[in-house]
Formats: sequence, structure tokens, C-alpha cells
Amino acid sequence: ADRFDSADRFDSADRFDRAGKSPGRGPRSLGRNLLILILLLLVAAVVYAVMFLPKANTQQQGQSVGEASPGSSAAPQSPGPGSSGSTPSNGSAPQTSGPGVDLADGYALRTDSEGFRIAVDKGWQRRPINDSGQVRYVGGDFTLIVVPGRDSVAENGGDPIAYQRDKERELQPFRDSSWSSASGVRRIDVGRQAMAEGQYTWQDSSGRDVFVRNLAMIVDGRYHIIQVIGPDGQRDKVDEIYQQATGAYRVTG
Repeated sequence: ADRFDSADRFDSADRFDRAGKSPGRGPRSLGRNLLILILLLLVAAVVYAVMFLPKANTQQQGQSVGEASPGSSAAPQSPGPGSSGSTPSNGSAPQTSGPGVDLADGYALRTDSEGFRIAVDKGWQRRPINDSGQVRYVGGDFTLIVVPGRDSVAENGGDPIAYQRDKERELQPFRDSSWSSASGVRRIDVGRQAMAEGQYTWQDSSGRDVFVRNLAMIVDGRYHIIQVIGPDGQRDKVDEIYQQATGAYRVTG
């Protein structure tokens, strides 16, 4: 009987001990669940930072670039049908001061009596300045026109894109032609100097389809214009003449 009583007391004590310990498991489970929840929140925060913050930074950088480059917003103002406002390939900003430039074979630097220096094909002939303030260099089917400061910013405004579109006399054939197009019209700002360039096509007075590269830039409050005209079927040659001329252009007077 004593053994049975001892066994009963042992079983009762054991059950009491297990019953006393079981409530302690609740707080531990709750703590573990809270820890898991905190870890999940931390992981979610890291994933959010990785996925979204770089995109926000990129957008901010794009806005700052746009604000620093007025030309990107000015391009849609380009005139005429077919204008894309895209940046022309192989474009180069003209040189209005500084040392000489490397020239392609067949070109030479000419210092003009009208107050500028420019690169021209060695075999081309210069025409005297005309009543429109144009100096023309002519070679075969190609013509290089330079207008060294005929129009003032005070009378024509300080936006070279608007000047090209509405007022530049050398682009009047484009505005008058029933068949014309414009592309690659853009504004370029180098330091405090503003300029605009574009590619144009029209039919000249003889009915010939021509391809034209045009640059209008502001120097000392006046517009300087460089324009190259050639057959529409020889655009590469027009591009070459234009790049040599604008790359070497310098105001000397």
C-alpha cells in the first residue's frame, strides 16, 4: 500500500510539474513570433530600398540634366514637317576662339577679310560679300555660305532656335518651298554661347532637291551663320563640308 501511495504521489507530482511548466511556453512562442515578424519587416524594408530608391535617384538625375541642357527642351520647336529634334550624328560645335584644328585632306584655313576664319576646300572660289551680308564659297554643285554678324540679338531675340525657324533669311527657301523637311534641329549651349543647328531639304529655284546643313550662333550679340548647300543625293559630302567649316570657324574681327 505504501508503494502504491508513493507511486500515486509521484505521478501526481509529475503531472503537477508538467502542468506548472506548460503555461511558460506561451510567452516564449510569442517572443519567437515577434522576432520573426521584426525580421520580416527588416527584409521588406531592405527590398523596398533596393528596388525603389535607385529609380528615384535616377529620375532626379535626369531632371537635373534636363535643367542644365536647355537644348533638350528647345528641340521640339524645330520647324516644318519631318523635324525630329534629334541630335545629328557626327555633329561638332564651332570654334570661335583658340588654337587651330586638324583639317581633312583637301581643305585649307582661310582668313576672310570680313572678320572670320574658316576651313574651305582648296579648289573653291570665294564670292565677294553681297547685299544680304553673305560671303559665298562655291565649288561645283556645293555652296558654303557665311554670314558674319549681319543680324543682331537686340532686333531678333536671343533664342537661336526661334531665329532659325522664323527670321533667318538663308532658310527662307525652306519656308517658301512646297516640298521641304527639317530634322536634327537642336540648340547647343557652350559656356555662355548659344547656337542652333539643323538639317533641311527643299527644292531650289531650278527645281533641284537640295540638302542643307545650317548653323546659327550668337557671338558678341550678333548672329553668325554657316550654311552648306548641296545635292540631296550627296548628303555625306555636305556633312563633310559642314563639319570642316564649323569645326574651324573663328571670329577674327
